[in-house]
Amino acid sequence: MNKNKVLYVNSTFAKQITPESTDGIQSVYIEGYASTTDIDRMNDVIPSAVWEKGISNYLKNPIILSQHDHDDPIGRMVDYRIDSKGLWVKARISAAADEVYGLVKDGVVTAFSVGFRVIDAAYDAATELFVIKELELVEISVVSIPANQNTLFSLSKAFSDADEYKKFKSQFITADDSAKKLENLPPVNLKSYKEVEMTEDQIKQMVADAAAAAALETTKALEAKQKAEADAAELDARLKAIEIQTAESGAERLMAEIEKRFADQAASTKSMLDGLQGAISEKAAEIEAIQKSKMTFVDGKQGGPSYKEKENAVLLANISRKGLADTKYAQDLIQKYGQHLPSATWELEVSLNMEEDVRRRLVVAPLFRTIDMKTNVMTIPLNPDAGLAAWVQNSDFGGTSSVGGSSATTTGTVGSNSPHAIKEVTLNAYKVATREYLNYEEEEDSLIVLLPFIRDAMIRRIARSIDRAYVQGSGSASDPVKGLTRYANVNTATRTSVVTAAVAANSPVTVANLRAMRAGLGVLGLDPSEVTFIVNSEVYYNLLDDEKFQTMNQVGVQATLLTGQIGQIGNSPVLVSGELPVKPTAGKAGTVAGTGASQTTTWAADQDDVVGALAIYTPNFVIGNQRGLRMDTQELVETQRRVMVASMRTGFQQMSTAYGPGVVSLRYAS
Repeated sequence: MNKNKVLYVNSTFAKQITPESTDGIQSVYIEGYASTTDIDRMNDVIPSAVWEKGISNYLKNPIILSQHDHDDPIGRMVDYRIDSKGLWVKARISAAADEVYGLVKDGVVTAFSVGFRVIDAAYDAATELFVIKELELVEISVVSIPANQNTLFSLSKAFSDADEYKKFKSQFITADDSAKKLENLPPVNLKSYKEVEMTEDQIKQMVADAAAAAALETTKALEAKQKAEADAAELDARLKAIEIQTAESGAERLMAEIEKRFADQAASTKSMLDGLQGAISEKAAEIEAIQKSKMTFVDGKQGGPSYKEKENAVLLANISRKGLADTKYAQDLIQKYGQHLPSATWELEVSLNMEEDVRRRLVVAPLFRTIDMKTNVMTIPLNPDAGLAAWVQNSDFGGTSSVGGSSATTTGTVGSNSPHAIKEVTLNAYKVATREYLNYEEEEDSLIVLLPFIRDAMIRRIARSIDRAYVQGSGSASDPVKGLTRYANVNTATRTSVVTAAVAANSPVTVANLRAMRAGLGVLGLDPSEVTFIVNSEVYYNLLDDEKFQTMNQVGVQATLLTGQIGQIGNSPVLVSGELPVKPTAGKAGTVAGTGASQTTTWAADQDDVVGALAIYTPNFVIGNQRGLRMDTQELVETQRRVMVASMRTGFQQMSTAYGPGVVSLRYAS
């Protein structure tokens, strides 16, 4: 066994992000105990004193690696100390290590892994205590191992199995350790069990191997019996020859001895065959029990829980207000996959996945640019159009007129020497939340059944609320996000926009109406790829009857859907949204009288209720997201219920009005 094998111990670290230095490089500092003096589950101990000498060679070039890859350096150790708890290190991760730098910064990679060689150690075979007395530090790596307790070191992970690790430690047994007298103790008959997942083919192979072994032993026994019989026959022949020369009494004694030997051999052979048969029966019963068991046995080093199991564990912990590993469901996962399984990273994974599900349901939001916000209020600098430069006559060179215009106006004229000013746009991220109530009496088993319904309902509510706010939010206190229909109303007194397309209440909307809306955008509507139409379901069906409208089955491979993109008009996509209301009916936003062609409608004062379509210059609007989906739970003792709240922060803002609001609405007219 090679004593120079490199062993590894793993531990968690904390990160610290520094501001950019004068050279424009930002770094992440990580720190933590690379090794502690704790006794791990394999009874291995690394005293802190061994690091004083063991780290000396490493300090000559203290490079930090990624995943033990010597071709992938990512930083340097900048500080260390050795105290009673173990070896503490601090390292700087360079921003030049793009992928690892981002993973460490985002808290995905959270562990050290220290590689070293054992120079000298003491191993007590009776107590299985393995104490390292001298070592040499080889390398320190950043690895993707989940956080667990104090440190995660287990030297046994460097070996293929327990027997190999035991042989390695046995090299360090102190032969003269007579004080404990442990080497004279009788061996203890211990059984070690390991649950493994076996396929049907593996089980059949096990039975076949056992049967083959039994057959081999039986064959050997039969060969031994045949040899004994041959020896007996030879002996019998010799006895017959001797019988002539010996007395009758001597021959009888010899025959009795031979018969006794044959009887002993037969009894031994029968006992051997009975033992083999019993072993085969015992293994067959054990294999059959494994086949019938409903539990899945896996090696703790392989496999892991599915995302659905992680999500159930996180949501149950939130609902029951327990720790992630304290629910009955999590305990079952620990029993199934291994100790210390639940991880804090699960909560982040579930939050990101649910947030992604919300965004997949959005129809309007994907049209616009998105900005990640650090706070719920963000000021965005905006460089306005700087007007026009002046043409200079050849005769004016060298004079005051040769400098050209210095206007900062946006009217398209030269202007009068006004200074250039940077404008500012304030983007606010508002909180949108939804709630679900659960009774105290709900047990975990019933909650597991309800979780998919609760999750889907909360995601759909948030997605609909966000899309509705972007389309027709009022911008008031209870409805803080200002939507596109409001931005189309630049004149709040008359509630009309600069250019508003209109169609009679009893007339269908056509492709020509939508082209007129695009023309109403002015210069902002020149590029069709930057213009998007959003229509309600009624306008959608009107367009299907218009022969000039190209549905998605004519312009793409997608099928026509009630939500999402349904077609194109002049290379501008057309989307249908359920958040734009249909035209008013009697007793709602207007009063309808008559039928057919003679139908008349008296409209309500609030014209937002009768917007049938929007033409949008999408680059003129921006979405701000402060954070992802957050889950919170509160006990309501007075009603014996728990309330589960899911929330996000988002905002919607118009960037400029220099060439108009960037949105035109089509309204039904009376």
